[in-house]
Amino acid sequence: MYKTLLKPFFFTKPAEEAHHFTVNLTQKTFNFPVLGSLIGSVFHLEDKRLEREVFGLKFKNPVGLAAGFDKDAKLIDEMAMLGFGFIEIGTLTPKPQEGNPQPRLFRLPEDEALINRMGFNNGGVLDAVERLKKRKSDVIIGGNIGKNKVTPNEKAVDDYLFCLEALHPYVDYFVVNVSSPNTPNLRDLQEKEPLKALLTAVKYANDQKEQPKPILLKIAPDLTEGQLDDIIEIVAETKIDGVIATNTTIDRSGLKTAQSEVEAIGAGGLSGKVLKNRSTEVIRYLSTKSKSAFPIIGVGGVYSAEDAIEKLEAGASLVQVYSGMIYEGPSLIKRIKKGLIGYFSGKNSKSNPETVSSN
Repeated sequence: MYKTLLKPFFFTKPAEEAHHFTVNLTQKTFNFPVLGSLIGSVFHLEDKRLEREVFGLKFKNPVGLAAGFDKDAKLIDEMAMLGFGFIEIGTLTPKPQEGNPQPRLFRLPEDEALINRMGFNNGGVLDAVERLKKRKSDVIIGGNIGKNKVTPNEKAVDDYLFCLEALHPYVDYFVVNVSSPNTPNLRDLQEKEPLKALLTAVKYANDQKEQPKPILLKIAPDLTEGQLDDIIEIVAETKIDGVIATNTTIDRSGLKTAQSEVEAIGAGGLSGKVLKNRSTEVIRYLSTKSKSAFPIIGVGGVYSAEDAIEKLEAGASLVQVYSGMIYEGPSLIKRIKKGLIGYFSGKNSKSNPETVSSN
């Protein structure tokens, strides 16, 4: 239904307009009693074999919604009904900000990809907190935090600490986002010394809490091997809990879309199928070089169960989707979980055939 009816309709609208239309439609239909129950039953799939414990949190399944789709925590209960094991909100900033001028979200249908230069548009962290207080589902929530555009890098830590303080009672883990290409100079914070200072400050503030939350770092796919080595070293030194690999890329190589069309779109982060191999390479490098010293959430080009399995085999503990859901539809989550049940069953039967055969 999605690919034959809804997707063609959505794709007649500009990408950001279609997103807002989808948000409004989802809020109305999912919360209508009869429809909500029907939707829940269609997408429901729970299985013990999907459960995972990562950085001290118990996930019903390893398939999450990546940051960017539900920036302002407007759709947590609705997305939980689609069967996600966890949902990452944000990127949130201390003050509300409009983000970059529109248009700022573009589809590349031939590549099944997206380009965005949203610029951390959000209603501010305090606005999101009010919604989080009212959520009904028990799905695991990640809080992706960043700095306001007007905040200079030398004061960026204040923005991250403000968001940490505001969100701490209402999310299950935090993601420090220094890897978006759409906020001027933000990626400079990925350099070794600024990043170490930022993560040290965030980790210290978190550790003062009665119940500290896992702290993760989201990195760009455009880092060199030397920079990835620095990331491994920084994670070890700061003792944060894990890494999300990867954010969108500024690289435009390998696209089928005409170069003139891509150039006309201009700057922004590219996501989608074209990012799959590079994000998996980064996962594998981090996992191998660190000797699996920390958990990794794999994101980038997950359009099928096979894509998710590829990232798990490269060293990821969990995966996230975004662009894949835009092109494949919400049934993608259930299809991935079905594939993972078979994958995990196969792994268990090889390692412990007697246990599996007795179930």
